[in-house]
Amino acid sequence: MIVLGIESSCDETAAAIVEDGRILHSNIVATSMDLHAAYGGVVPEIAARSHIEAIMPVVNQALTEAKMTWDAIDAIAVTYGAGLGGSLLVGVLSARTLAITKNKPLYAINHVEGHVYANFITKTALPGYVLPTKQPVFPILALIVSGGHSQLALFRNHFDYTLLGQTQDDAIGEAFDKVAKIIGLPYPGGPSVSKKALEGDAHAYAFPKAKLAGKYDFSFSGLKTAVLRTAQAAVGADFTLPSHELPARLSEAQKADIAASFEHLAIETVVDKTMLAFEEFEPKSVVIAGGVAASSELRQQLSERLPIPVAYTDFKLCTDNGAMIATLGCFKAMHGQFTADPYTLDIAPNLSM
Repeated sequence: MIVLGIESSCDETAAAIVEDGRILHSNIVATSMDLHAAYGGVVPEIAARSHIEAIMPVVNQALTEAKMTWDAIDAIAVTYGAGLGGSLLVGVLSARTLAITKNKPLYAINHVEGHVYANFITKTALPGYVLPTKQPVFPILALIVSGGHSQLALFRNHFDYTLLGQTQDDAIGEAFDKVAKIIGLPYPGGPSVSKKALEGDAHAYAFPKAKLAGKYDFSFSGLKTAVLRTAQAAVGADFTLPSHELPARLSEAQKADIAASFEHLAIETVVDKTMLAFEEFEPKSVVIAGGVAASSELRQQLSERLPIPVAYTDFKLCTDNGAMIATLGCFKAMHGQFTADPYTLDIAPNLSM
């Protein structure tokens, strides 16, 4: 089963080809991140226009890299939610058109669920990939952490899962972006904060950890506010100091200590919940998914605390990509899941698991 996956939920235009849910033949990603950096975040209109320009070249390049023609493709999979409406629309309309013109079955993919399936890819001839040697075994505990999602889910089997908990406000990736802005680090915030944190003391500041009624729910808005108040106090000001004035007044050492203390606490928050779920449900595998899964701090904390090894996927498969969409598409096809109607499939920007 060879599936072409198309992903366009945010600012990456991506396409990939995966065989049997485990062999990666191509993985092409065109990002418009540079265009958004000046604004400190993704601008939906810019993202949508970039997708329009990039979508077909990316699809064609995925076929070229895989050394395949359309005759080799058994099905098309596309992200239809969650994400930015304009961005999703470009990917879905493109996939619908290709499914009709190439006479291929079409599978509608939940973006968040797709992130989990990046961990099922175990083989590729492409250079520069470090992949797990075997696929995760059910039941699987999945920690999904990215710019738009912070969720903990238990997968009993393919397409049989329970959402245990999720963020009640900001996703962890959003919190990284906002903290980066507070202390004057460039967008995207996750890599910037992590890089700066290497220079700082993770115990320099005692930030609070949210306590919620939901056992497996997350909250990062309070932590973000605590960072703001701490930064204001560090420069001798009170809460009336505008946040945009902080970067110029903070020393590099202060920025590093704030970054390190924030990162350690934010990661510890999601690891604590993961450990609680692991102890309760005793899964055979634990996977982390989403852009924040590339965090070295997250991988280190999990490895230190979990009694079973975690097989991490390649960093390139943690951020948004077509490979995770194609992989889930393979499993949908191989398990006889319903196909989508290429004439009517609509986007679902607020889709949840």
